[in-house]
Amino acid sequence: MNRRENLKLLFAGSIGAGLLLGCEPEQVKLKGEVIGTPGGRTEEEKIRDAKLLAELFFTEDELKKISTLVDLILPADEQSPAATALGVPDFIEFMMKDQPSMQTPMRGGLMWLDYESEEKFGKVFNDLEATQVQKLIDLVAWPEKATEDYQGGVRWFNMLRNLTCSGYFSTQAGWTYMGYMGNVPNVWDGVPAAVLTKHGLANPEKYAGVYLKPEERSKIAVWDEAGNLIG
Repeated sequence: MNRRENLKLLFAGSIGAGLLLGCEPEQVKLKGEVIGTPGGRTEEEKIRDAKLLAELFFTEDELKKISTLVDLILPADEQSPAATALGVPDFIEFMMKDQPSMQTPMRGGLMWLDYESEEKFGKVFNDLEATQVQKLIDLVAWPEKATEDYQGGVRWFNMLRNLTCSGYFSTQAGWTYMGYMGNVPNVWDGVPAAVLTKHGLANPEKYAGVYLKPEERSKIAVWDEAGNLIG
């Protein structure tokens, strides 16, 4: 599975709920800087963000699983870095606290990884080789191919894939990969001809070569004393 395949599945399929499993393992401190929201926040939102950032959800064991999986979903390529390089595991950690309803299905899916790994390879997920990880994830990564026994895993992996892409494409590198330019000025060639015609108007032909030049858009217009546009 590569980046394009994951994005195709993300935008073509639905993101379901998850597995109904849960536990309360020991909490550990996150490594690295957690993604925050410093700009454009109300005082109440800032207080809430600080509270969530101070809390911990994933254990080190779970974070290792998350890191493996997000890089499987969005690996590094010639155009952009891997998901872990952009802090996607920290983004998912934050989302678990921001959206508590995700906690049980997420933790249940991570528990399932160990159960399935033990069944198929005789060891926990974090001890698997890369080829074994791929074989395991292939069971749930393709919704249309997954058997009935793995539908719960499919819903969990859909949620993880959605979170991974949300975190990844909320970064500058993600925007660049998509070709997203954001709120930048575009080229305006005046009022559309159809609108002008409807109102019995038209752009003066003598000015067409002056004000309809996108390459000179930053140039300040010059007018003569009679009010004629001359450059």
